[in-house]
Amino acid sequence: MWLLRTGVVVGLGITSWRGRSSTHERVIELSHDDIENIGSNTSTNPHIDQIVATRYSRRSLMVGGTATAAVLFYGGSQVLASGAAASGAGRRGPRIGFTPVPTSSADALTVPEEYTAQVLIPWGTPLFAGTEWQKDASNTAADQEKQVGFNHDGIFYYPLEDGAAGSRHGLLVLNHEYTDANQIYTAEQGSAITPDAAGREKVAKALAGHGVTVVEVSQNADGTWSEVIDSPYNRRITGVTPVQFTGPVTLDHPALASRNAPMGTLNNCGSGPTPWGTYLTCEENWNGYFGTADTTWAPTASQRRYGVSAAGFGYSWHVAEPRFDVALNPNELHRFGWIVEIDPMDPHSKPMKRTALGRIKHESAAVTESRGKAVVYSGDDENLDYAYKFVSARPWKEARARGLSPLDEGTLYVAKFEADGTGTWLPLVHGVGPLTAANGFADQADVLIRTREAADAVGATPMHRPEWISVDELTSEVYLTLTNGSGYTQGRGATEPNPAVNSERNPNPYGHVLKWREKDRDHTALTFEWDIFVLAGDPVYDEKANGLTGDNIFGSPDGIWLDPDGRLWIQTDISNSSQNLASRGYDNIGNNQMLVANPRTREIRRFLVGPRGCEITGVHTTPDQRTMFVNVQHPGESTTHWNTQFGTPSTTNPRTVSNWPQFDPAGRPRSATVVIRRKDGGVIGS
Repeated sequence: MWLLRTGVVVGLGITSWRGRSSTHERVIELSHDDIENIGSNTSTNPHIDQIVATRYSRRSLMVGGTATAAVLFYGGSQVLASGAAASGAGRRGPRIGFTPVPTSSADALTVPEEYTAQVLIPWGTPLFAGTEWQKDASNTAADQEKQVGFNHDGIFYYPLEDGAAGSRHGLLVLNHEYTDANQIYTAEQGSAITPDAAGREKVAKALAGHGVTVVEVSQNADGTWSEVIDSPYNRRITGVTPVQFTGPVTLDHPALASRNAPMGTLNNCGSGPTPWGTYLTCEENWNGYFGTADTTWAPTASQRRYGVSAAGFGYSWHVAEPRFDVALNPNELHRFGWIVEIDPMDPHSKPMKRTALGRIKHESAAVTESRGKAVVYSGDDENLDYAYKFVSARPWKEARARGLSPLDEGTLYVAKFEADGTGTWLPLVHGVGPLTAANGFADQADVLIRTREAADAVGATPMHRPEWISVDELTSEVYLTLTNGSGYTQGRGATEPNPAVNSERNPNPYGHVLKWREKDRDHTALTFEWDIFVLAGDPVYDEKANGLTGDNIFGSPDGIWLDPDGRLWIQTDISNSSQNLASRGYDNIGNNQMLVANPRTREIRRFLVGPRGCEITGVHTTPDQRTMFVNVQHPGESTTHWNTQFGTPSTTNPRTVSNWPQFDPAGRPRSATVVIRRKDGGVIGS
């Protein structure tokens, strides 16, 4: 644990600025996020841009001098001002009371002057005695299985005590999305995977860095927080942890027959707590771990729809581990892409892959309830993919009382948006509409294994990378981040029916946030009304973002969370091939950040800026809202702008982009959780 200098800037590094040099005007390599921008959807379903363009071209009403969402998308203000989805008219909403921080390109974590920040549980923190982290990355796979995982993502806090004490003592449960070979391996090991024991050890260490960490934490007398070593709750769930499949797709299904035992969860991105006290973790870019050297292999249509390729994302795990060779072990693919339920209070429980919620690249799991039933919203994070919700078959309390999971029986729906501002939830149920045996869907299990193809068939609305979803429990409104659509035209041709789509917001490099309200505020309803809440961007490059200023300019919204008072926290994930680059329109926006919005007044302020190369992702507070936990993922990852100045990170020197948070000249950057508190002990954000 390190308590860093507080105030305006935490963990300040050396800043270098070269301005808008011509060296930025070049072809930029694909990053982890750019792969998601390409997309694999070749359906002809009308895209959200076409629907937006049609809707907004019909409306030009101005309210209070501010353009409504009807015109903002193609030339108005940045925030929804009126309409069916604009709740809370006449109400002030939650107070936002801090001094906004400026944008930054420093290798530092910046918080408001009224706040303090502390680094907690960085990658490699031991959960058990005897597994200290080694700054040269020489820890083994066996060590990593007993340490905090790599690349922190979704996070939630679970109190271990009742009342006020619960806000000082609890469990942090957090996801670990992926590993970076330049940081997790030593200089001697290098980054290449080899078909021998050394290669198998490297794959094993990467698998041990994935998954979920459960760690007991407590607040000290001075207000700082510490992890508890050797807690009976401490646990790692990794890429090799035994798992169970429940719901319509069980292990006796032929599509799940693999060469190895059912194990592991991978690319764990967003997450969500359930009303019954468990944790849902989402498997996102699982397809990238698979590949093959077999030159005769070609993907099936279903594999192509899920982005499976011979090269994968370049991890090359298949070289050392046949489990990930898609030619030798193709059904292992079907064991990933699920939402996984974990009981953090039972360290001996087995993770459950809840197949009724569908198989996609789940970015998040927002759980709420209506009519007593559990409702789970989720986005499929790839360009041109969809937003989903699951509604349990019976009230969740009834299911639990009968010893059943509320998530094993119910209906999965996919969203279709209309140009009149309405939308419909289309059921993905075998025998309904085109989802029949005659059309190639054998049964409900087949529908769920091939969720994307089922959604294509029923006519769902393709979107700009639908990511995190959050529900305002005060108003029942739902918010969805659409990170960006930089690769929107990929695979769809150039003949969109509305020319404004191509000329105005295609590609869409900055993203936006959608907002909808289910009919009668009932999350089990089959229809809803929608609008755009905020259009991200930089007015210098994009006049359609002309409502944003220095206090709230941002791009590529990703993580999103509504706190108990109704504040909307927005986190950004600008691709490292765009971050800080003038040629991508991101130089003024700087490093990734977190902002907070008042959904009623539409005020937005920047609350936090992260170090270089990072993503800001995952946010939650203690029940008293006086301690906030935020994750800083992949600081120091290869970032085009900084690579051109300082060199590309490697196992020999992983510090070229960032060395946050320790700034050890012989160390390396580390993902970490940041603990944020007000200096006066007040409610975060107020």
